[in-house]
Amino acid sequence: MSAAPIAVPAPAALLRSAGGPATTPPAPTGTTVAEAPPIPGPDAPHAIVIGTGFGGLGAAIRLSCRGYRVTLLEKLDAPGGRAYVWRQDGFTFDAGPTIVTAPFFLEELWQMAGRRFADDVDLRPVEPFYRVRFDDGDSFDYTNDVARVRAQIARLSPADLEGYERLMAAAQQSYEVGFLQLGSVAYNDVRDLIAAVPGLVKLRGWQSLHGLVADCMRHPKLRMIFTLQSLLIGGNPFAVTRVYSLIHALERHWGVHWAMGGTGAIVRAMVRLLQSRRVEVRCNTPVSQVLVEPRQGKPTAVGVQLASGERMAAALVVSNGDTSWTYKHLVPAQYRRHWTDARIERQKMSMSLFVWYFGLDRRYDEVPHHMMVLGPRYGELLADIFKRHRLTDDFSLYLHRPTATDPSMAPPGCDTFYALVPVPHLDSGTDWPATAERYRQTVARRLHETVLPGFERHIVTSRMTTPQDFHDRLLSFKGAAFGAEPILLQSAYFRAHNRSEDIERLYMVGAGTHPGAGVPGVLMSARALDQVIPDPAAVRA
Repeated sequence: MSAAPIAVPAPAALLRSAGGPATTPPAPTGTTVAEAPPIPGPDAPHAIVIGTGFGGLGAAIRLSCRGYRVTLLEKLDAPGGRAYVWRQDGFTFDAGPTIVTAPFFLEELWQMAGRRFADDVDLRPVEPFYRVRFDDGDSFDYTNDVARVRAQIARLSPADLEGYERLMAAAQQSYEVGFLQLGSVAYNDVRDLIAAVPGLVKLRGWQSLHGLVADCMRHPKLRMIFTLQSLLIGGNPFAVTRVYSLIHALERHWGVHWAMGGTGAIVRAMVRLLQSRRVEVRCNTPVSQVLVEPRQGKPTAVGVQLASGERMAAALVVSNGDTSWTYKHLVPAQYRRHWTDARIERQKMSMSLFVWYFGLDRRYDEVPHHMMVLGPRYGELLADIFKRHRLTDDFSLYLHRPTATDPSMAPPGCDTFYALVPVPHLDSGTDWPATAERYRQTVARRLHETVLPGFERHIVTSRMTTPQDFHDRLLSFKGAAFGAEPILLQSAYFRAHNRSEDIERLYMVGAGTHPGAGVPGVLMSARALDQVIPDPAAVRA
């Protein structure tokens, strides 16, 4: 039994009512799409995009379709950014995001280019969305089957069934206002903030997500089940606004999906789409500086300098790099009146991640695609991570087993896994090169004791990513995996703007800017550019 469809106003109408772009929803799979826009010629204004994560790839597609000649620059040896792909000993490991919850944002990009997303990517629904395993061995399958969810709630606490309905109603309201109306709005000045205030007041945006759930449900296990979703975007449920309850409605309405071949298959398809439009994608090309010149009294981005010393001129620059890192390390300090070093240091940064990727020469078919393995503590553990910046051994983890849906991610008869543990960013002072192997062993022991008994003797390949890797390899400020922590005063208008507050013709997309982290969030940040980037004809003139 599946959930009844949720009545949702058309995204275009909601966006119009919020002052956003009057775009239409993407064409459903199987429908005819519009003719592709002309490919920009050599005399078209040049746009440089730094970084090839989902935000940068989405921005490049939009810029090309609007008439800009686009060049993408990537530090790593392959596209993807945090969605990089590791291939090792016949196993495929998606380094970062594993869940697609709003496929219409991807379909929209293909439609803009006169193509069909379904022709290039095979997207499959995942059921259950994920399984939550508690420290006492009890489990709860979070699924799109509402009757099954209600039955599991009734098993734990029949008195909380009515509260579940109230929570879903609040989530739906947050989805309609916070996601559809305000999610793709670029907050350029205080007038945009004032326009958003009635919606935030309606949603009681000052209350935390955990506060909302606690108002609706009393059982501690249910409070954990319905608040841990904010951790998927780097937010502490005890601190982020209740608006993030919209994740429940987003998943319930659109489902949770997996791209066959891995999340990297989407990245590769986006790169092919760009190449079909003659967009140059240059890997192994780190940027050392955004070039800025005073023009008409305003600091203006005029291009970039590469680590090799090469300079590239551009009519505008879009950074999909970590926003804090971009300002602190790529933009000269004398041009940063808003994003000063002191302001960057004052930010509350999101958590980081310890990720262990491993392949087994056998399968564990009782383990679902997505699983949360919770430790003995919840609130105090999150306080250790987000407030006290203390690394502990009584962690909770997310276990990803893509071979549950897609056997191609491993050799025949084998399983691909990654175990992801939320940990403090580098303010913890942890010496990760010295700590990583001990921590991996602790994670292995936890998995053996819970859901993968005896698995270690079947390991045939293994690798790790630590907060230090987020800092050194992905250039994330303090090694934070999701940019600034998405608390109320670091969200929407108070988050880094999509159009730079300091530099003309410099724009931001990705997790560190509005609306925030997650695949839908970074694609929405690229969508917000449509409101702030000038028309190519005006730039040419």
